[in-house]
Amino acid sequence: MRRRTPAPPPPLPQRDGVDPVRVRLPHGDAWATVRDHLVARLSADAGVIDAMLDGGLIVDAAGRPVPRDMAYVPGMSVWFHRELPDEERVPFEIGVLYRDDHVVVADKPHFLATTPRGSHVAETALARLRRQLGIPTLGAAHRLDRLTAGVVLFTVRPEERGAYQSLFRDKRVRKEYEAVAPYDPALSLTLPRTVRSRIVKERGVMAAYQVEGEPNAVSRVELLEHRNGRARYRLVPSTGQTHQLRVHMSALGVPILGDPLYPEVTARVPAGDFRRPLQLLSRSLEFTDPVTGHEHRFVSPRVLRAWSSYEDWAA
Repeated sequence: MRRRTPAPPPPLPQRDGVDPVRVRLPHGDAWATVRDHLVARLSADAGVIDAMLDGGLIVDAAGRPVPRDMAYVPGMSVWFHRELPDEERVPFEIGVLYRDDHVVVADKPHFLATTPRGSHVAETALARLRRQLGIPTLGAAHRLDRLTAGVVLFTVRPEERGAYQSLFRDKRVRKEYEAVAPYDPALSLTLPRTVRSRIVKERGVMAAYQVEGEPNAVSRVELLEHRNGRARYRLVPSTGQTHQLRVHMSALGVPILGDPLYPEVTARVPAGDFRRPLQLLSRSLEFTDPVTGHEHRFVSPRVLRAWSSYEDWAA
């Protein structure tokens, strides 16, 4: 198997904990200049690209400004900082459960994206932790949905990131989640049980859905306790499909409280609306450290509000 060439180090420093954008000029294209390629490739008009070039904001691997007439060289890379979106600050703090020379284990709040993506850039767990801890090399070993809270693993050294990411790829991490959802004795829902199905998530479509076919999503669902028509459930996924636990709980007839997508898409949670967070928590991660060999188990101390104080959560 061909080994991927590591990306060259960026010649620009981070800004607000966010890396500069790298654009690699592909082979096979026949653009006359770097400028022509950027105009065609980026979602910005020619005037914006020209202004960035004239201002020295787009640089080569040595950090030298790229002039408008620089010839197109397949395989070369250029860097620049994107204009950060006007983001609403998520008014919840991110906790640090553990830190050593290799990893940082964070306790992410609801509504905070794990890594920069789309309209969430500086207001992400990764960018916040880089600023908070002063670790510009910090990277994410995996991701949690923006609406899900709980334990997330980050790596300190870029050269070790692949080893930690492989833990998740090879299913060598035991993950436990907790959810608050309805409890209806009339459903005759026998628990614990293991749910197996095939889940599909299409690009550009908000909700995932189940289809016939070979299962690619497996979740164990257990009942912890119930009262007043609600229950705490322990969820143990052995696969990692997008929205897997949310889809499976909905399919069982007990959709997780606060879910805007399942069983029906009600509305996208707008920026600045931090009411009624999804009652899903990444409670714990357990694994053998691939670098140090230590056995780790990290547990979030968070309490889901729809269980501890339903009236406050639902108000």
